[in-house]
Amino acid sequence: MAVSLLADEVSDLCLGKPALRALSISATIADALSALKNSDESFISVWDCSCCSNHRKLADACECQCVGKVCMVDVICYLCKDSNSSSPSLALKQPVSVLLPQLLPPLVMHVEPSCSLLEAMDLMLGGAQNLVVPIKNRLSIKRKQQQKLSSSSLTNHNGREFCWLTQEDIIRFILSSISLFSPIPALSIDSLDIISTDVVAVDYHSPASLALEAISRSLFDQTSVAVVDSDGFLIGEISPSTLGCCDETVAAAITTLSAGDLMAYIDCGGPPEDLVRVVKERLKDKGLEGMLEHFDMSSSLMPYSSTSSSSDEESTATSKLTRSGKHSRSMSYSARMVRRAEAIVCHPTSSLMAVMIQAIAHRVTYVWVIEDDCTLTGIVTFSDLLKVFRKHLETMA
Repeated sequence: MAVSLLADEVSDLCLGKPALRALSISATIADALSALKNSDESFISVWDCSCCSNHRKLADACECQCVGKVCMVDVICYLCKDSNSSSPSLALKQPVSVLLPQLLPPLVMHVEPSCSLLEAMDLMLGGAQNLVVPIKNRLSIKRKQQQKLSSSSLTNHNGREFCWLTQEDIIRFILSSISLFSPIPALSIDSLDIISTDVVAVDYHSPASLALEAISRSLFDQTSVAVVDSDGFLIGEISPSTLGCCDETVAAAITTLSAGDLMAYIDCGGPPEDLVRVVKERLKDKGLEGMLEHFDMSSSLMPYSSTSSSSDEESTATSKLTRSGKHSRSMSYSARMVRRAEAIVCHPTSSLMAVMIQAIAHRVTYVWVIEDDCTLTGIVTFSDLLKVFRKHLETMA
């Protein structure tokens, strides 16, 4: 079985995955915003196709490359910049390329279907967040015609579609063969020394605008921004996954509210009316009439469909931390899952298996680590988990 796991290719992880929706590198931020609002996915892939830019007629000459990805958080953070907050309409006309970080290695990388599981893990541990993989099927003539009529068509190259893999996909795949890694899954995260103390945190009462850089960093690190009080107690979080379920009007809330109020603003069910009024009043006070005019404050939260439950294992050691007096709300609007401002937590004594299952159940790539008194100790990420399994696979090899 161990030999079989080492022989697995990324194509084995692609079974049943949907084809990527494509956005051209020549599109505007407004185009990206529209595509995100009309997609069930949190991210839209951005492609640079030479055949499109050069108006080539021969499909065989087309060289399409996925050059990055964008999400609602990218748009929100961009609109929060001082140079854009006064005129968001003008900012949305800028090319989507301004949202793509110029990094080496890039966050998105192409791989062949024959790429091994070990190679995929190494690429992700090296900095790649998404691996773009060709799907082994060809498009029908009818689907090709449908794509030509669609402004957000499926990515294809010479009739082929693509999907991408994430750290979550690999963690889920490893979970299906978790017995091969015994006894590691039963060990505590503390004993495995995978609790990182390098966390991004902001004070509950601090202006949310001061958390803007932290939000951008957490998006890059695939983590979240912890919201703590003066004693270091974890109160909640401002997560990219929660912001990703909102629309661009949240930029106004980040510009005007405190970190604590922002958590309430982006919580599921829509922003409280009193906070909407506060945001409008403060936009007027700041002279941001352009932002006030552009945004419809009543529609600042994207809908969601369901919530997840955590693993029963070690239920006393893992839980959802909720702000005092807060009630959970759920309403079903769309296929997209939403995260609330509640933080998913565990304890240092929690087993690797429990943390792994909890993160997957809640569709997050990290779990906060707290002490019994709710003091924030650190964080465990999918990258930390991958390092543990990658090291064990070396010994198996």
